[in-house]
Amino acid sequence: MDSTDYLNSFRRYLSLERNLSRNTALSYVGDLKHFLAYCEKKRFDPLKIAPNFLQDYLWDEKKKGLKTSSLFRKTEALKAFYKFLALENILKKNPLQSFKAPKLEKRLPKALSVDETEKLLSHEISDKYQSIRTIAVLELLYASGIRISELTSLKIEDINMAQGWLRVFGKGSKERLVPLNENACEILKKYIELRELKFGGRAAQSWVFLNKSGKKISRVQLWKDIKRFASEAGLQKKVHPHLLRHSFATHLLQRGADLRSIGEMLGHASLNTTQIYTHLDNTQLKEMHKKFHPKG
Repeated sequence: MDSTDYLNSFRRYLSLERNLSRNTALSYVGDLKHFLAYCEKKRFDPLKIAPNFLQDYLWDEKKKGLKTSSLFRKTEALKAFYKFLALENILKKNPLQSFKAPKLEKRLPKALSVDETEKLLSHEISDKYQSIRTIAVLELLYASGIRISELTSLKIEDINMAQGWLRVFGKGSKERLVPLNENACEILKKYIELRELKFGGRAAQSWVFLNKSGKKISRVQLWKDIKRFASEAGLQKKVHPHLLRHSFATHLLQRGADLRSIGEMLGHASLNTTQIYTHLDNTQLKEMHKKFHPKG
């Protein structure tokens, strides 16, 4: 097997057997490609890997300024690759089975305050397509907590505005239903009406959010739209799609929603992932205590 064979076979394994999202699979393949180039440069046979060689590789990457989160992903990608080689009997056993990824620094997600969120969403409904599209995107992200990749993949048939539900396909193509409030449904309805006026007379794709050509909008374009809209609203924070997801979860928790329900709506596979919002809430409680307690 040459490096191209490795990459193609690994790509198929990630898609068909690991059922990873397209973005994660692409990242893993990119990490493997980089590692194989490193092995070639060091004149090292990747089939003869030992944990100490991987340690050296990760250390070299760290010296380049790579973040811990990126080192963690590279480690997971390579562990998945060598597991694949063992499953295919290319190797007798997985040499990295017991290898531990670098410990991730626990970073608390940032969120908008309720006042900041209201400021962002206090808008006049425009009859301009790009403007109402951005408003609908913001309302939907905050009302549902879905990921930007899930939002761009929504199709018209995935929205039930009569009952207030979204059908969302998350990581690993796992399907879930997410509730929508009346306000988000109203904004979406107005956007879709304008969308039909703009594209109804010509071929347009079935994705909910379309670019000016009637094709599926890119995440990059939505990031730009949201950044511009937040700036026009006078917000000082850097507003991006995931910030609205964190705000959605944080505000629900602050108002008494239980973690399991929040995790279901967010599409978390494990409750441990959702637990981070309790740490965020505790941090805010501590700040409030310090601010208002007589003894500080």
